[in-house]
Amino acid sequence: MFSNLTLRKIIAYGSEDYDQALALRDSLLRRPLGLSLYDEDLSGEKDAYHLGIFKGPELAAVLVLIPKDSATLQMRQVAVSQPLQGQHLGAKLVAFAESFAATQGFTRIVLNARQTAEAFYHKQGYTTVSEPFVELGIGHVKMEKALSIEN
Repeated sequence: MFSNLTLRKIIAYGSEDYDQALALRDSLLRRPLGLSLYDEDLSGEKDAYHLGIFKGPELAAVLVLIPKDSATLQMRQVAVSQPLQGQHLGAKLVAFAESFAATQGFTRIVLNARQTAEAFYHKQGYTTVSEPFVELGIGHVKMEKALSIEN
């Protein structure tokens, strides 16, 4: 199932891989809402960690980790290419992101999950810490997870 899949620790901001990440995030997370990621100010992403899974040269899954403070990262924009959904790539990438974050000295990850993805994050060990709220016109909840050295 995972043959010729490669975890790439960091996708460099402004690289061809970053352009693939933007296209994947836009097609799965913004266009279905009638929005465009390219209309947003992405300059803050220079300081973020962009993690991906590649199938050969093609990006299969991506997520963004944004430092909030010295201990906390915010996970955003988790997206898995539609043909590869259902193969646990999201869970694999989240686990990799947690391990990566811990090695960088971070102890907590927070995120705003779509309510439709809340059960997925519960399975990854995240706890819901808010009542539902609306963001980009759809229901979300705030979630978090404390990281340990073993992550």
